[in-house]
Amino acid sequence: MFATGKRDYYEVLGVERNASESDIKKAFWDLARKWHPDVNPDDPSAEAKFKEINEAYQILSDPETRSRYDMYGHEGGVAGGGWNADFGGFDPFGSIFDAFFGDSPFTRGAASSAGPVRGHDLKASVRITLEEASTGVKKEITVERMEMCERCGGEGTEPGTARTTCPECAGRGQVHSVGRTVFGSFTTVTTCPKCRGEGTIVDFPCNDCGGGGRVRKRGRIEVDLPAGVETGSRVRIRGEGDAGLRGGLPGDLYVFIEVEPHSVFKRDGIDLRVEVPVSFTQLALGAQITVPTIDGSEIKVSIPSGTQTGEAFRQRGKGMPALRGLARGDMIVTVRVVTPKKLSKEEKALLEQLAEIQGDGVADASSKKQSKRWRLFDRRQEA
Repeated sequence: MFATGKRDYYEVLGVERNASESDIKKAFWDLARKWHPDVNPDDPSAEAKFKEINEAYQILSDPETRSRYDMYGHEGGVAGGGWNADFGGFDPFGSIFDAFFGDSPFTRGAASSAGPVRGHDLKASVRITLEEASTGVKKEITVERMEMCERCGGEGTEPGTARTTCPECAGRGQVHSVGRTVFGSFTTVTTCPKCRGEGTIVDFPCNDCGGGGRVRKRGRIEVDLPAGVETGSRVRIRGEGDAGLRGGLPGDLYVFIEVEPHSVFKRDGIDLRVEVPVSFTQLALGAQITVPTIDGSEIKVSIPSGTQTGEAFRQRGKGMPALRGLARGDMIVTVRVVTPKKLSKEEKALLEQLAEIQGDGVADASSKKQSKRWRLFDRRQEA
């Protein structure tokens, strides 16, 4: 091999000199993906490494040029009568990068300066009551967002001035650089660093927005929350996000909802659950109890005799509305016995009589011993 100061192409690709065509192609794909400039925007050496990898692949992937390289090394382009491996306007392997990155940086139009850019979507949150979730509600929320600068109309220039064509890229938004080797030349296309791909520059920036065309503002927006929303639901408000750039559409605002816990009702999907305190006699004899509903009204619920504490009664259509639907959930009413802390003499006597009839082991209430028991019971309850 002749000394030229350039690395051996096989070494560049990390393959043996007897590597197969598929081995060379695989090595190129792996290295190209690793060192592509678009993947390493903060590494200034990535572009040079990528060019070196591309150059090595161009030579070793072609049987004829590889044979000359194996015989003459880097001087083969001269000693062998020269070969013109002109890589054209860009990488002939753009399809490879389409697979890696979605589209090839080599096939992006050189004249495509930056066009309209859609504004960013924004997020906000709002807290509502269960009653508001049941009926739907309008809420005002505070949002901080980027809005189009009124002074310059989004142009970024002081009134009376205009943008000028970028001298670096001549308005194309991209710059070309040509690399040459003994095997030919190749061209790279990158975003213009001066205008950042816009093709124009601002000589006299707007005093309000500093040339950005947008300013940050805080404002209030009314949000219409439909009936049936729950914690985690979100409402999309089109066009209420950040303003776009260069005439681009504004982004959207996504409002995330949190429903406050309720002191009476517990939500279970579109159903509501409520526990109602009742007395032993109501369960034993049967009764009609009054139960509140989420809309503020009251309903009567019949409790049959012999009902056990913890039993539930479903009230059809008294729950939460389904979001964007005609259905409505149910309200499940659970009854719980509440033991009285204080009893009158008459109540004590009646309970003692009942206990005696049922054989619950309660002593004669007229005895001193039993009276003492009740006094002790009363003191414990009062404590």
